[in-house]
Amino acid sequence: MMTTIAEQANEVKAAATSRLPAEVVAVFASDQAALAAGGIPTGAVAVGDQLAAFTLPDATGELRTLDELTTDGPAVIVFYRGGWCPYCNLTLRTYERDLLPQLSGYSARLIAISPETPDASLTTQERNELTYTVLSDTGAHLADALRITFEPSEEGLVAQRTLGVDIRTTREDGGTQLPMPTVLIVDRDRIVRFVDIHPDYTGRTEVSDILAALHTLPTS
Repeated sequence: MMTTIAEQANEVKAAATSRLPAEVVAVFASDQAALAAGGIPTGAVAVGDQLAAFTLPDATGELRTLDELTTDGPAVIVFYRGGWCPYCNLTLRTYERDLLPQLSGYSARLIAISPETPDASLTTQERNELTYTVLSDTGAHLADALRITFEPSEEGLVAQRTLGVDIRTTREDGGTQLPMPTVLIVDRDRIVRFVDIHPDYTGRTEVSDILAALHTLPTS
């Protein structure tokens, strides 16, 4: 039986609780609770919406378009915070191992998107041994247009910096706005067929949920 992302995330959280300074753990827990309480932003992307066409650079700097990525079938689009995020990394690796091999049966593509630079995306791709497409959404403009972004608390940013993580350093805009962990399934007409948004950044979409959603899509 596959280990779920939630189980892996709980292990990461437990390890952090035992390893990190108590004041840092408290700040992170407070942020997670506040984000969960805030819920999904008003006007966030929803099933039935049509995405505007977009063009973003991949990890090598090559420009890729949404229309290109959905030419042969649906795209599973994963928004993640960045390569500095342990919950993102475990999710990206799980999708490589457990989801990607099953997507050919649906003629589907897997795409991951973060606000980081192509160089940072390449580092994430190489470190996690990802074979699917990783794109850079500079300034989180695409994520913001989809209304799935949030601004981290100043306390959370300071706590990260005490651990040697400054999320501004892997971005061209020097900003801190981040996407909520989100998975979309978009068909060849750019219509959103599935949405799963996690305001609490420790939550992620399970492989089984993505496969179940793909299974319901009409074939052509």
